[in-house]
Amino acid sequence: MAFESPKVSGNVFFDTFPVGPLQCNCSIIGDPVSKSCVIVDPGGDPEKIMSIVEENRLTVRQIVHTHAHLDHILASAEIKSKTGAPLLLHKGDQYLWDALESQCQRFGINCGETSELDSWLSDETALDCCGGVALHTPGHTPGSVSFWFENHSLLIAGDTLFQLGIGRTDLPGGSFEQIERSIKERLFGLAEDALVITGHGPSTSLAFEKQANPFFGGV
Repeated sequence: MAFESPKVSGNVFFDTFPVGPLQCNCSIIGDPVSKSCVIVDPGGDPEKIMSIVEENRLTVRQIVHTHAHLDHILASAEIKSKTGAPLLLHKGDQYLWDALESQCQRFGINCGETSELDSWLSDETALDCCGGVALHTPGHTPGSVSFWFENHSLLIAGDTLFQLGIGRTDLPGGSFEQIERSIKERLFGLAEDALVITGHGPSTSLAFEKQANPFFGGV
């Protein structure tokens, strides 16, 4: 099955780009009228992230995270410092957030600024911009979430779903049974033609993954 990347629909500002030492996909989703936006997974390169925010005259309302592995949160504290926006995470990953310094030491990476979280994400938590909602999709980590923007046919899946793959489940807190259930029961029930932004690497669509992903082919 050939893959054709879907397009984000509706009137929305959207940019996604790799950041940080492990090239996590950071995304910015905003309302072009109100100029409000949310930042998802600022895993590094805060200057790059802020340049996009400033060039487009956006106001950051929330900084949200698909999970709390270091490569998805490294620039979070600095972005909060520059914007005043709150940091949100699912409580299931608080232990990883609190262990950022030890995560960085393990990989020989400079930790940089750290910050306390401001609020928790739960299943079905509504975001402050663009009709987004958090979906609890554990498996890669206990607190992994995906962000679904139904009005714009956009799913940010973090490290839960990749093009032709799934997130690792062999790390502490991971579970293959949970990630399989998260994908089948939560993500595969969404619009098949939506653009799926993965945690790393190329984007995909749910229709493509249902047919071609070796973990789910032909679902």
